[in-house]
Amino acid sequence: MSLGGSIKFVFLLLSFLLLSNFGKSQELVVNYYNQSCPQAEEIIKQQVFSLYQKHGNSAISWIRNLFHDCMVKSCDASLLLEMKNEEGVVISEMKSPRSFGIRNLKYVNKIKQVLENECPNTVSCADIMALAARDAIVLLGGLEMEMKTGRRDSKESYGEMVEEFIPNHNDSLSLVLSRFQDIGIDAEATVALLGAHSMGRVHCVNLVNRLYPTVDPTLDPNHALYLKKRCPNPNPDPKAVQYARNDLESPLVVDNNYYRNVLDHKALLLVDQQLGSSPITLPYVQQMASNNTYFLAQFARALLLLSENNPLTDDQGEIRKDCRRINK
Repeated sequence: MSLGGSIKFVFLLLSFLLLSNFGKSQELVVNYYNQSCPQAEEIIKQQVFSLYQKHGNSAISWIRNLFHDCMVKSCDASLLLEMKNEEGVVISEMKSPRSFGIRNLKYVNKIKQVLENECPNTVSCADIMALAARDAIVLLGGLEMEMKTGRRDSKESYGEMVEEFIPNHNDSLSLVLSRFQDIGIDAEATVALLGAHSMGRVHCVNLVNRLYPTVDPTLDPNHALYLKKRCPNPNPDPKAVQYARNDLESPLVVDNNYYRNVLDHKALLLVDQQLGSSPITLPYVQQMASNNTYFLAQFARALLLLSENNPLTDDQGEIRKDCRRINK
């Protein structure tokens, strides 16, 4: 091939590559804000630590909030939006029964305002939620991890779709596994993510179905007595602060006690107990129950998979100034 022909060939090849990538979304990358806002990740880490010092349960909230945001279509901070439709009715994912018990969303905006002072219109609310969950896990005893960033914020709320994507605590294990599989999270990672149930608490309204009118036979009888003391009313008021701890030994630590409770028939939610009886999940439960290092590694892997579910990037979505509202 002549020199002129070679140059023409290279030019055509470059043109083809550019055209083939035109319109495609850029993938998330590590240190996305390295040039545009170098202090972004450190600011988020400091804010998460400061909030944890004042409100220890905020660390647990970061993890649950990320789960609820990422499971519904995309990791795009749609969970935070409060929008009105043409009839003036507020549309929000928080109005769904699946969002019962979600707390501390106000802190996302608190961190956002600090970042706006440092780097206006640069860091997305979606990335704040993801990085805050990453940093919270370390405070709770989990592993440090390198998380990709570059997410943009959704311009719409998916309030009417929440129940389609978020599993219910009374759903069958097969349905839960299917929901996670739909977003690229395998069975092993799903079992690891459910280990987050080791932290925090379960409101009585979500577990009385295993206690009344008769005790679920898969539940340890002595543990059932404890739960009945915590939840004496078969029809608890959802607004009442009545709950039981998932883990009586270390309720504010991410560890493998959850899996030991599953094997000892002391898990609180029905889906948790099913992990110990399914041939698909039981081997993972047994391994995580006996090896905390293995569990923590799988938990970190699972959280990273979750955080990368269908993100908005490039010219998709926007960078909100206020995490509760779309820009105008």
